[in-house]
Amino acid sequence: MGPLRGTKVVELASIGPGPFCAMLLADLGAEVLAVDRPAAEAPGWPPLFGRGRRRVAVDLKHPDGPGLVLDLVAGADALVEGFRPGVAERLGIGPEPCLARNPRLVYGRVTGWGQEGPLAGAAGHDIDYIALAGALHPIGPAGGPPVPPLNLLGDFGGGGMLLALGVVAALLETGRSGRGQVVDAAMVDGAALLTTQLHELLAAGLWSDRRQANLLDGAAPFYAVYETADGRHLAVGALEPRFWAELLERVGLAGGDLPAQLDRDGWPRLRERLAAAFRTRTRDEWCALLEGTDACVAPVLSLLEAPGHPHLKARGTFAEVGGALQPAPAPRFSRTPCTTPAPPPGSGGDPAATLAAWGLAPDRVAHLRAAGAITR
Repeated sequence: MGPLRGTKVVELASIGPGPFCAMLLADLGAEVLAVDRPAAEAPGWPPLFGRGRRRVAVDLKHPDGPGLVLDLVAGADALVEGFRPGVAERLGIGPEPCLARNPRLVYGRVTGWGQEGPLAGAAGHDIDYIALAGALHPIGPAGGPPVPPLNLLGDFGGGGMLLALGVVAALLETGRSGRGQVVDAAMVDGAALLTTQLHELLAAGLWSDRRQANLLDGAAPFYAVYETADGRHLAVGALEPRFWAELLERVGLAGGDLPAQLDRDGWPRLRERLAAAFRTRTRDEWCALLEGTDACVAPVLSLLEAPGHPHLKARGTFAEVGGALQPAPAPRFSRTPCTTPAPPPGSGGDPAATLAAWGLAPDRVAHLRAAGAITR
């Protein structure tokens, strides 16, 4: 099931955005085969990014290793890799030999800095890419340094998800042209792309290039987080005037001597009044009053709390896969729905059966195993 059913993808296993992209493609129905490094050991926890696909460990430095990858590429629609620039080429499995073997192949690659440019060969991590892209600077309090938003913007939103979009778009184009191509997804590009609205507001003179000085960065009292009586928090997003009016009515501040919503000089006073009001009840007591209304208020749930929320339970936003609770595939499709993904396989799977399912002859597999090119 899923809209990518019938699509075959080779994943050259890496970390971060590469496996996240492969997970998304597998969630959408693609048949994904992950080519692991021989030294890769199964972690002592459920590797959720590995769900929905089979795996085989290949020594890419063995003389027969790259040839095996090219054999798999010959029957694939796409390949995804997350090596540093030049690594795949040095191994003999870069775009040129892969596209020579399969001219229809979509060769998807994700890096931090991109395949070219002054920093292309440098090491880095999510925090570096979003910093250079301008996506880190706006996040955090006015009186302190920027706060890293975990590794959501670079690795996953600006990296793995961008690569998945690029691979799917290229597959659509291949269906028209019959020709493959290379998709270069750089986390620095993706992080910059995610700031498009901020650049629009900057150009319109509606955004200050300072932290916590704008409508959406915590400066506005009607778009902020407040502590409740039990030390938990509520997220308030009452941007529009009618939503703001409903919020004031429901928390008991309507009709009082308050500054106007958009009076920036009055924002400190508004924040103080709202903060005092929210400290009078617990988070769940406020949710009973506000959640589901046009006051635009939601509880700030922890990772452990979120799966148990009634709305997310009703939608099936989280699912149990292989005994581990995790986010379910998204988005939803009316005619080709995604099924609950299969749990990540253990390290004891039979590579012969896996490779045979991809069209490799038994004697070829036996030779690779005897030679040590396949390690499990």
